[in-house]
Amino acid sequence: MATLLDSGVKPYNHYGAYLKKKYHDKRVFKIIVDGNFTCPNRDGSKGFGGCSYCNVDSFTPDSARKLPTIREQVEQGIERAVNGYRAEKFVIYFQPNTNTYAPVHYLKAMYDEALSIAPEHVVGLSVGTRPDCIDFEKIALLESYSDRYDVDLEMGMESIYDETLQKINRGCSHGELEKALNLVQNSSLDICVHTIFGFPWETKEMMLKYADEINRFPQIKFIKLHHLHIVEGSIMGVQYKRNPFHVFSLEEYTEFLCAFIPLLRPDIIIQRLFGLADQELLIAPNWGLGKSSIQTYIDKELERRGAIQGSQFQSK
Repeated sequence: MATLLDSGVKPYNHYGAYLKKKYHDKRVFKIIVDGNFTCPNRDGSKGFGGCSYCNVDSFTPDSARKLPTIREQVEQGIERAVNGYRAEKFVIYFQPNTNTYAPVHYLKAMYDEALSIAPEHVVGLSVGTRPDCIDFEKIALLESYSDRYDVDLEMGMESIYDETLQKINRGCSHGELEKALNLVQNSSLDICVHTIFGFPWETKEMMLKYADEINRFPQIKFIKLHHLHIVEGSIMGVQYKRNPFHVFSLEEYTEFLCAFIPLLRPDIIIQRLFGLADQELLIAPNWGLGKSSIQTYIDKELERRGAIQGSQFQSK
């Protein structure tokens, strides 16, 4: 018997369908660019060592990080996307580290360069950052591109609990996220927040409350949901090896998503339901499946259980 999934309809508001509709069935692909930024939680401005779950690549001296130029990264990324995925349109995605952690004139030069390389095919700019590295001047810079591109600003929320943020050495409070969200309340930018589920001291009930917090900010258009990874080169990786703690199995995480997604405001677009760490770095959990198999398993379980986004949402 055919299901809605068979016709491409998912029980949640998913990013693929959004892109397909917005860009008239063109294949849109994100081109990841590393601008060689660092982070205030690594360089001593706020702390050292970074967030405890993070693989701290900043321990490698800058002189040893032989990154290709911005142009080379974009050109090579587009070539791979065209050859491997038949991509037709592109979003330039400044992803690694904190991509607003620099003076505005420096940021503008970098964004301008990346966007100038294939202007007839690039439709968007996506910038990942921390809430404490956002101010009016940087928002104005990003907004200056929004008449030509779709511009989304992605901020790491991670947890809504300050106790958790302190435990993971985040160097950023939930109040700072609230402040950043207030700064973009009437902005032309598309706002995305990133969460991590599965910190061992947070209960299921605590994590479900993330939905209420996300729902109360109408400026949030996109979300990325991740489960906690334990990776080599992180503080938490050392802690886990010394004293292993519980992390989500695929079945447990899917069960959690089946409870979480119905609570989520129905207009929010889910860019990601899970993340995958590099296998050579991953300590736990290792689900033993590829990305497409995990996606299919979660989607089928959501449909089987009738877990429809927004079905339990109540406007407050």
